[in-house]
Amino acid sequence: MAKHTVVVTGMGAVSPLGLDVGQLWDGLMAGKTGIGPITHFDASAYACRVAGEVKGFDPAASGLDVKDYKKCDRFILLGLAAVREAMAQAGLLNVKDMPEEARQRMGVVLGTGIGGLSSIEDAKDVVTNRGPSRISPFFIPAMLPNMLAGQASILYGLQGPNICPVSACATSAHAIGWGKRMIEYGEADLVVVGGAEATVCPSSMGGFASMKALSMGYNDAPEKASRPFDKDRDGFLLSEGAAVLVLESEAHAKARGAKILGKIAGFGQTADAGHMTLADGKGSGRAMTLALTDAGMTAADVGYVNAHATSTPMGDDLEGAALAAMFGNTVPVSSTKGATGHLLGAAGAIEVVISLKALETQTLPHTVNLENPGVEGLDLVMGSPRKVEGVKAVVSNSFGFGGTNASLVVSL
Repeated sequence: MAKHTVVVTGMGAVSPLGLDVGQLWDGLMAGKTGIGPITHFDASAYACRVAGEVKGFDPAASGLDVKDYKKCDRFILLGLAAVREAMAQAGLLNVKDMPEEARQRMGVVLGTGIGGLSSIEDAKDVVTNRGPSRISPFFIPAMLPNMLAGQASILYGLQGPNICPVSACATSAHAIGWGKRMIEYGEADLVVVGGAEATVCPSSMGGFASMKALSMGYNDAPEKASRPFDKDRDGFLLSEGAAVLVLESEAHAKARGAKILGKIAGFGQTADAGHMTLADGKGSGRAMTLALTDAGMTAADVGYVNAHATSTPMGDDLEGAALAAMFGNTVPVSSTKGATGHLLGAAGAIEVVISLKALETQTLPHTVNLENPGVEGLDLVMGSPRKVEGVKAVVSNSFGFGGTNASLVVSL
């Protein structure tokens, strides 16, 4: 059976750099960073006191019905705002008016790495201070990881597959890949894919700090804290946000006259099967190879790599070695986490959005704060964005705790 070509017709993003895709891209091009002192709670006693918070987010201004959604966890609200932007660009805000048989062919794959952790913290405080009978009836649907996908399905009347991957920092890359597969093999004509995260909260910040995963040396200079591939990197910076794409079969998109923004050409997924937090680089290399094979491409077809690189000492080294082995120093590489921080379950999707914008504009975002490269053998984009010509395919990598790896190839 011939596989359907999978295209992108809508994108949405809410990030520390802004409340839509335009603000995200403009911030990257200007070399801005979304990292700053934590304001969501008093972090004065924490080893890491900086993070990438979404500023000025108002669900009502994002087109959400606050009456219906005010009891949702923040990750759901951020996610629904990104869904709305993507659906608007795809011309699908009125999709609920379409015939039911059409909506039965439209699915949702929206994930989160952690889910409603702040809602869990709040419920624990209620139990401790006021007793279990005072827990809100909205607590469970607020914190469940799959409720972003559920709320999106309900909001737009999408009756096809409705699932929620939870695979740490590879979550939304898996969501995109799984949505691609559904369309390719005829299970759906259209799938809303991506992820959201909102875990800049006490237990998350404390837990990641206890693991020695977070940057702790830049509390007085937060804008310098996330520095992928730099020799002075000392850990990642936790961020919140969401990113969503509308995927369709090419035939479905053309039949309704939708503008095609690019293609999801390849997807590869593997496991390291070694250590719960440390990769060996082999699994990530295999994921890239599988994604290129799925796309019918070779390394020579790739014009840019948006690396997973999170600013951790070992992780960046291992990915750098895998990239050098596959591409040498002939393909430009950058990590946009220097600007956005690490959005965990939303990272893969936001970096695919960035990759598609790079293809559209033929401009490669640089790695913010990369001043003295700490990895060898790569053509690192540093200092400022790089104008290019003829780039037709981009590899975007996402790797997560548990040894899970996902690579995507996006193309024109």
